[in-house]
Amino acid sequence: MQLEYFQLTNVGDREANQDYMANIIENDYALFIVADGLGGHQAGEKASQFFCQCMLSRAASYSRKIAENPVDIFSAWIKDAINEMKVLFDDDLIADQAHTTCAILYLDDQQTLVAHCGDSRVYKLNPTEIVWRTRDHSVPEDLLNVGLITEEELAQHPEQNHLTRSINVNKAHTIDIKVFPPIAQDETFVLCSDGFWGHVKQDELLQLANLESNVDQLNRLAMLSVYRANGNSDNLTVISVRCRKG
Repeated sequence: MQLEYFQLTNVGDREANQDYMANIIENDYALFIVADGLGGHQAGEKASQFFCQCMLSRAASYSRKIAENPVDIFSAWIKDAINEMKVLFDDDLIADQAHTTCAILYLDDQQTLVAHCGDSRVYKLNPTEIVWRTRDHSVPEDLLNVGLITEEELAQHPEQNHLTRSINVNKAHTIDIKVFPPIAQDETFVLCSDGFWGHVKQDELLQLANLESNVDQLNRLAMLSVYRANGNSDNLTVISVRCRKG
């Protein structure tokens, strides 16, 4: 498994960047995370950063066990990371309002694991189509599921920021985890916060599945997203991961 990845984060039109991204690539596995913090400036920054850092700090131990029962082990890994977040927050009063979304991609030779909570997404792409995306935990996604709005209307819905799930150390959280076959040669996965996908069209996203695409293409799409937000761009973060011929 020979991976190449491109990533960027941009503050957009906000005063601070509450998004956070992280990755670790070892000989036998790789982990990529995008998190979008919520709850105010410092609260959101800490929530997204702490979550990513705690996931990485436990990668060595959990990656060795994940073949036993992928979903249960991955779920335990995430729960352990959230418990460690509580330790990092200590007695900080902002902990109760500090939330984060997450989009997680775990790759090894046996499987692909995808986990998400909130409206940060993981996409699977090939050069001709979006094969699938994770389904947001949000009010507009619920409306889409019952046919009241279209995919195109979802991103601009007035309740787009109304999430039905998020990660918080003091509240119950449910994170969706799915298992897929191992990443194949020339397949592409994209992880991103809503600040990125909200203003990028479906056919534009497919440009990242082009085998010649690189960080320049990623940056062009990010700048396009900021431009289309017309002065009200959210923080945006995106990671593109591809398997090349080994």
